[in-house]
Amino acid sequence: MSNPLQLDESALRAVVEEVMRGLGGRAVAAPASAPTPAPAPKSSVPAASAPRPAHKGPRFGVFEDVKDACAAASVAFDQLKEKGMAGRAKVIEIVKEMVTAKAVEWGKFEFEETKIGRLEHKIEKLQIVKLVPGVEWIKPYGLSGDHGITMEEHTPFGVVGAILPVTHSVPTLSGNIVNIVAAGNSVVFNPHPGGARSAALAVRAYNEAIFAALGIENLVCTVEKPTLESFDALTKNEFVRLLCVTGGPAVVNAAMKSGKRAICAGPGNPPVIVDGTGCLKKAARDVLQGGGYDNNLLCIGEKQVFVLEQFADKFIDGLKLAGAVQLNAAQLAKLTAAAFTFSKDAGGCSHAAVNRKLVGADASVLAQHAGTSAPAATPMLFAETDVDHEFVMEEQMMPMLPVIRVKSIEQAIEYAKKSEHGYKHSAIIHSLNVDHMTIMARALDTTLFVKNGPSVAGLGLGGEGYLSYSIATTTGEGITNPGTFTRTRRCVMVDNLRIY
Repeated sequence: MSNPLQLDESALRAVVEEVMRGLGGRAVAAPASAPTPAPAPKSSVPAASAPRPAHKGPRFGVFEDVKDACAAASVAFDQLKEKGMAGRAKVIEIVKEMVTAKAVEWGKFEFEETKIGRLEHKIEKLQIVKLVPGVEWIKPYGLSGDHGITMEEHTPFGVVGAILPVTHSVPTLSGNIVNIVAAGNSVVFNPHPGGARSAALAVRAYNEAIFAALGIENLVCTVEKPTLESFDALTKNEFVRLLCVTGGPAVVNAAMKSGKRAICAGPGNPPVIVDGTGCLKKAARDVLQGGGYDNNLLCIGEKQVFVLEQFADKFIDGLKLAGAVQLNAAQLAKLTAAAFTFSKDAGGCSHAAVNRKLVGADASVLAQHAGTSAPAATPMLFAETDVDHEFVMEEQMMPMLPVIRVKSIEQAIEYAKKSEHGYKHSAIIHSLNVDHMTIMARALDTTLFVKNGPSVAGLGLGGEGYLSYSIATTTGEGITNPGTFTRTRRCVMVDNLRIY
């Protein structure tokens, strides 16, 4: 490319495929307009009716044009600076109160728009946004010594450009708002087209409440009809100082070539090892709790299990006891044919691609494609496979769990590393052997490593820690928090300020 900031035609085409089909789910046609949201909760809006903004055009954060959205967000950023930490805290209070109050309404709306996952989990993902850390995370660091005093503070970037996945549109948007605004920034979202109406619904409601409380109108913005062009424009806009991207390799690579600092959450394919030293029934329950959540749409969710062969039968019994339904070889073959499309490259090698129509589908729907049936409440299907099976090697995001028998812990770790593809995203082990835990942790070197619990415990849901909806694996920031979206600035006073 002659200009490193300008994507060439092939790169653009790759990003089109990621944005329109990928980012963690199948695409849905971009909506014509977003619905008008219900009024903000009373606790977030002052009793006195605040005046509407005087200017004409798009209001309350929903824009047709990226350039206008970024310009408006830049103005809002300056207004937020004037409100100080108290202003940031008020915005976070508004977001957390509203997303909790609207969880059922917004969860249903997103479920109807995207048609993937489970409704009860869509609602729950909104209810737990309140667990995302806010301004309490932003603390200065001070040093005092013989040569004076130094203070380091976390300061904002300005306008953050963020890409949303279809798998968790409003939860990711809301959690990112908490992190980004706690850091002192404003934000412009380019949502997945399949979740754009849901994003606009929440953005309008948040901005109405923020304007009524603080007089800031466009602190949180979104593109009403997201496209490849809007994505490209967002990465290049002069007001955008930082990017936060969730998606596949093409989108992440495009963001990293933009010339701006990018916080990138790339793909994952989390493996599980069960070595039989712990409770096999609990291990089975935990795997289904994490892998079956929202029909396995979570990037951290358990995708394949490697179990030592002498314990495999008892582990499989545990899966059945916990409600999973086993497929036989013929049923697995039928489901595989439906769940993947196959093509050959110039060298004649076959490649599998996930059938996006089945991403996030219920286990009962997958069972029909397998030529059998399963109760509607079935958390996952499972089947025994070899290590090279498509359900093992592809990040398939379906409630279908491949189980692979292995001869030793060394082979389990070898296979787990192979299936994780070096993404360094997430991995899980069920073991009471500290050596096994340590060897696996060092071999896979993943951002998230959970021992003896479901994958969701790695985000503070059943384990210690804090919640976030963006896990920056590709660029190394890890589980994002307000500090992730700040610059560190140092102020030094030499010699005479000390009082002793």
